Amino acid sequence: MSSSFENYQKRRLISSYFSVVLSIALVLFLLGLLGLLILNAKKVSDHFKEQVVVTIYLKEVAKDVEIKQLEKSLAMSEYVKSTEFVSKEQAAESMKAENGEDFMEFLGYNPLQNSIDVHLKADFVTSEHLETIKEEAISKNFVDEVRYDDDLVTLMNNNVKKISFWVLVLSGVFTLIAVLLINSSIRLSVYSKRFTIKTMQMVGATKQFIRRPFVWKSVRLGIVGALVALVGVAVVLYYLNETFPELNLLQSPILIGGLFAGIFLLGIIITWISTFIATQRFLNLKTDQLYY
Repeated sequence: MSSSFENYQKRRLISSYFSVVLSIALVLFLLGLLGLLILNAKKVSDHFKEQVVVTIYLKEVAKDVEIKQLEKSLAMSEYVKSTEFVSKEQAAESMKAENGEDFMEFLGYNPLQNSIDVHLKADFVTSEHLETIKEEAISKNFVDEVRYDDDLVTLMNNNVKKISFWVLVLSGVFTLIAVLLINSSIRLSVYSKRFTIKTMQMVGATKQFIRRPFVWKSVRLGIVGALVALVGVAVVLYYLNETFPELNLLQSPILIGGLFAGIFLLGIIITWISTFIATQRFLNLKTDQLYY
């Protein structure tokens, strides 16, 4: 009978530890994903901004030497990431591939123009910079027109500002929720040992002596939970990097290492503080208050 009861107690203890580790791991895993989002938010927004194309259409009279000089000057500019010359024949082939029919058969000639596609660096994808670039290009006598989607640029920049603000707000809220959830799990774990705590106190054990094993046990559980969370974050990071290699998510190992270290330390610190507060609370209770 005694052996059966001991096995039951062991199962309850293992179940309690498993619940604490799982709750810590899940919360820290979600915090890690949020940290990845914050670290890479600018990188993602820059990637989308750099997809905006400024197209410079050239007149028929434009000479090859003039076109090459314009390309070279654009490539040397601080605001340009890359340029690509698109001949009217290439443009016609692209349009034919998109529409599935050859429009030149109906017209009898190619009405398209030679052009230069310019991809800007993300910091210069604003309406003001684009307008300046347009004015500089249109001042060339062999440039016919400069086009870009100004509405898209405005919408993109406004959305980036809104998303950045809400990501910061959510980060603060989620961190608070994470602390409260882990604290709740630890308190429940300590609560189940409240009579043991009071018994040790009644036989003369000091508060520090009573508290020490509970704190170290919780810290070990926090370490295990943090390691589980880090494995999950690493798997997600690897998957995202393989799926979206253009984002170069692993390009900043120092920042990623700092994030992982932060998650690991957070698991230790929160469990240590939560256990300290929980044990202190039960140490300060009177015996008759343990039943409420």
